[in-house]
Amino acid sequence: MKRLHAIIEGRVQGVGYRDYVRTEAQRLHLTGWVRNRADGTVEVVAEGEDVALNHLRMLLEKGPSMASVDEVQVTTGPPTGEFHDFRIRW
Repeated sequence: MKRLHAIIEGRVQGVGYRDYVRTEAQRLHLTGWVRNRADGTVEVVAEGEDVALNHLRMLLEKGPSMASVDEVQVTTGPPTGEFHDFRIRW
């Protein structure tokens, strides 16, 4: 188990990116959240198995068809266990 924290840059707001991340994270049985940030980036915090987090990381770099991802900055660490599901934060 690990925790992933990612900041995604590019055209990632207003293109279904958060819903895409939530759907994929739920499919991968991850917990955490995704949100838009005021600077135009998207932030993701996810916890789960290493294989699932690695798969999510690849999906973050791809994004949904309407998105254009320029960069994904990722850090990892130990999980906190504070989440019970994966949600979009407002």
